[in-house]
Amino acid sequence: MRRIPRKVEIEDDAGNVTRYVRHDNGQGYVSPHASVHRDATVEVGAYVEAGAQVGALARIGRYSWVDVDAVVQTGARIDDGVHVGIGGVVGNGARVGAHARLGAETRVEAGAVVLPDEIVPEGSSVRAERRRRDFTAAA
Repeated sequence: MRRIPRKVEIEDDAGNVTRYVRHDNGQGYVSPHASVHRDATVEVGAYVEAGAQVGALARIGRYSWVDVDAVVQTGARIDDGVHVGIGGVVGNGARVGAHARLGAETRVEAGAVVLPDEIVPEGSSVRAERRRRDFTAAA
């Protein structure tokens, strides 16, 4: 079985190096300047950037990206391949479907659902009127 490195460094086009540490629960990568609860899951290939916060029992799916200063609250579920934009907030128990894109400063209310492949524009809000039952019917 191939071993996943405990730490990685990524250099951008401008030569800036960002360091990440593997999260024990899920093996995804977390900036040392982010706050991820020990009971949260950050799946393989997912990244949590500096200043981001991930609450207890939240799940960040494979290859998802929680951008700078974004917040994923307690019990929220981010499916695979999702981008949570800079300063975005995903409320308690909310669900974001696979490959969705949340623009910067987007707010997903507690218990609300963002459908798979949905693009939520910068500064928008997703109201809690869209519940899990709507998500499962559409999937």
